[in-house]
Amino acid sequence: MEYDVVIVGGGPSGLAAAIRLKQLAAEHDHDISVCIVEKGSEVGAHILSGAVLEPLSLTELIPDWKQKGAPLKTLVTGDRLFYLTKTGKVRLPTPPQMNNHGNYIISLGNLCRWLGQQAEGLGVEIYPGFAAAEVLYRDDGAVGGVATGDMGIGKDGQPTDNYQPGVELLAKHTLFAEGCRGSLTKTLFERFGLRDGVDPQTFGIGIKELWEVEPANHKQGLVVHTVGWPLDSRTYGGSFLYHLEDNQVVVGFVVGLDYRNPHLSPYDEFQRFKTHPAIRPTFEGGRRVAYGARALNEGGYQSIPKLTFPGGSLIGDCAGFLNVPKIKGSHTAMKSGMTAAEAAFDALRSGKDGELTDYSERLKQTWLWSELYRVRNIRPSFRWGLWGGFLYAGLDAYLLRGRAPWTLHHHNDHQSLKKADECPKIDYPKPDGKITFDKLSSVYLSGTNHEENQPAHLILKDTSVPIEINLKHYDAPEQRFCPAGVYEIVCNDDGSDPRLQINAQNCVHCKTCDIKDPTQNINWVVPEGGGGPNYPNM
Repeated sequence: MEYDVVIVGGGPSGLAAAIRLKQLAAEHDHDISVCIVEKGSEVGAHILSGAVLEPLSLTELIPDWKQKGAPLKTLVTGDRLFYLTKTGKVRLPTPPQMNNHGNYIISLGNLCRWLGQQAEGLGVEIYPGFAAAEVLYRDDGAVGGVATGDMGIGKDGQPTDNYQPGVELLAKHTLFAEGCRGSLTKTLFERFGLRDGVDPQTFGIGIKELWEVEPANHKQGLVVHTVGWPLDSRTYGGSFLYHLEDNQVVVGFVVGLDYRNPHLSPYDEFQRFKTHPAIRPTFEGGRRVAYGARALNEGGYQSIPKLTFPGGSLIGDCAGFLNVPKIKGSHTAMKSGMTAAEAAFDALRSGKDGELTDYSERLKQTWLWSELYRVRNIRPSFRWGLWGGFLYAGLDAYLLRGRAPWTLHHHNDHQSLKKADECPKIDYPKPDGKITFDKLSSVYLSGTNHEENQPAHLILKDTSVPIEINLKHYDAPEQRFCPAGVYEIVCNDDGSDPRLQINAQNCVHCKTCDIKDPTQNINWVVPEGGGGPNYPNM
């Protein structure tokens, strides 16, 4: 199937790009064909974010979004930032970047569903349930599109009775909008050297729950962030509580994946956080209705790769446009998609071939580039710990105003782990089934499902590493950094013959294993299309 533009991923950036392309086509009476492939069972099924939305890009893209019924219902009414001790809290001044006046608490998944409807209304073809599994290359080495994965391949690699071959989607230009740690984007980094000369990307894992709480505990429009307990001062991270409409509260916890202690479990830190005396009352008497987890890019300005290559471009979070101090990335993701769409349309209209270098140049002239530049030093300053980071962030925000003549740098997250015997073990309390929960009951709420008879999508480059290196030196940290119980060390009744069991059925596609494994031995690739989580209202 041939198109002018193929977009890989139906998230904010991919949908914004598709809409902008079709808007330009209508404005200039120059029809183009646009296709989106989305590995989730529907648009929005794999979308997970806090989320507080800054509507700047949405307003640029669809000025009359209110009249068209965009699902932005809850205007932020208040911001709170607290430092938590084990039993108490101290209110901190809200940094200017975290001022949410004029922003909305939303379900990003529902916004993407709505954006999908707008895109289809303009003539964009969207194919959910089809995972882009391979980049296609032309004879001259340029990207020529993508191929979706075959369906109905058994674990033995042989076609089953349900076999359906994948489809080649050929394009004059391919936009990769896979989100954080995209599986195809990784291969593009290597083939075209897109990360040469820039900092390594650094990541966090965000874990989130959606609750229905007692009306007395609900304060619509309230935004609360915390730092401190239960994390130690050397571990980057914090929480969010966002009060939506209809007595709903989203609660989440983010841990920087540059943490050092291999005994740390981000999932269990999140569960423990909810037991804090200042947090627990919000959820008492309530009901947890959804769960999910997703890695996020935290590298910012100095980790942005080269964005273009022959035949294609990177947009959205696969390139890393998250504004960490703002705790927002949807507006920047959408802006990158819109900018790439404008460059691609002009090239298509003029009949120009070749690399869309114009996209990068245009992006550098937008508010996105200056926004990320001004906050570039805040995340890496937390290498000095919580208080060192806060001190520098205050200096940067109020005195230097983002104009420091230096740029701090990042390091690879997977290289940060210390050996297990060098770090204290962490005793996590057992879940109570009311406020705190085990991983498997959480995965159930994510709606995660995979066809069991299919090739593994979690691939070990060396099958000896999990025992000979990870278990021996790091006490098998994959058992803890995975928030879905995918990785498990099993052995005989007498404790002999330890081996790694991979429960791929549980995978929520967060990509943390691909990022944090200390020897980069785990390679996450797309499973059969339509598999994974099915997030409602997340």
